[in-house]
Amino acid sequence: MGWSVNRPTGLTFHKPGQSTKGYTLLTPHGDSCTYLIDMDGQVVHFWQFTHITPGYGRLLKNGNLLMTGSDVNLPLPPKDEPTKQPPPFDVHITRLGGYHTTLVEMTWDGEIVWEYENRAQHHDFVRLPNGNTIVPEWVELPREFHKKVRGGYKMPRERLPGLIGDDLVEIDKDQNEVRRIHTWELLDPVKDPIYPTTRRWEWTHINGIDVNDAGDIVFSARNSDRVAIIDAKTQEIRWKFTETHGQHNPTWVGENLIQVFDNGTAGSRVIEIDVEKNEIVWHYRGIPVQQFFSGHISGASRLPSGNILVCEGTSGRLFEVTRQHEVVWEWINPFMNNNKRGEPTVSIYRAHRYLPDHPALVGHDLNPDRHANLNRVNALS
Repeated sequence: MGWSVNRPTGLTFHKPGQSTKGYTLLTPHGDSCTYLIDMDGQVVHFWQFTHITPGYGRLLKNGNLLMTGSDVNLPLPPKDEPTKQPPPFDVHITRLGGYHTTLVEMTWDGEIVWEYENRAQHHDFVRLPNGNTIVPEWVELPREFHKKVRGGYKMPRERLPGLIGDDLVEIDKDQNEVRRIHTWELLDPVKDPIYPTTRRWEWTHINGIDVNDAGDIVFSARNSDRVAIIDAKTQEIRWKFTETHGQHNPTWVGENLIQVFDNGTAGSRVIEIDVEKNEIVWHYRGIPVQQFFSGHISGASRLPSGNILVCEGTSGRLFEVTRQHEVVWEWINPFMNNNKRGEPTVSIYRAHRYLPDHPALVGHDLNPDRHANLNRVNALS
């Protein structure tokens, strides 16, 4: 979906009788704040960050906000000069999409109570019931393995950097590493190649992870168009799906059901996959298909009502859709910032909605009048 700086923003549509009541958490790209909005699309609370540029956050059951982001003092990524010697690994990864340096846990009032710095982490995270946290981490593949990976392309006369894969790293509350999964050892370098039109810098580019109650991990490897499950007992891949392109945000929505935001090439869709049958059992797409499209980022969250909150990331459009494919709530991001190239952006990586009785919300003042100026300036009131 395209967008214009002159388009209507804020709440554009709402069917109150069919929507799932709650508060939606979102972080506009390039902003210093994460915002919580009500069903009328008005800001009821925000968290501001000074030492990181926030990327994506979740509210935790302990009442805090867990946010991943990048050091504000991080130097700009080096220019892309293919024919020259590639920069070292720690510099090269700063120019990859989804790069972050820091994971921050913050109270409602903005006090930092936990912080984890890992300058190779990226995209996503999962806080486990035992308090441990899992993050994807970029790693440079062994040279002999690098040569086995098929696919991708390089620029004319390009001197390629070492090919990058992903580990999943689990740390405890004291930031001790308790587990490391080499996902690049679980996939097949020939059967799971890099997509042909993708630059040969990364093999997998894991952009989303989720863990079910049994401990099985589902992950999305965007560069190879793969969604896969790592079995908790064997630590091997027990299921792999190959019918998506550039996908994001795989989540468990049932015992054997996975939901995925499938970015696609000309139109996006949200799909629900039955793992046992290995088939798509529900989907939502635009009519016509081009009306719903985000070439990268984006996500979809299953709500307790069965409805789905969709984040069409590049256009900054959030909407709620029923199982009958009816849009019942829509909000367009009014917070315009600049990306690293100085271009205007309204994009949002992912969004989540929380019911009014969520532990992070209980007992707090959620009256949008507290932020009347902010809402008025952004035409949200």
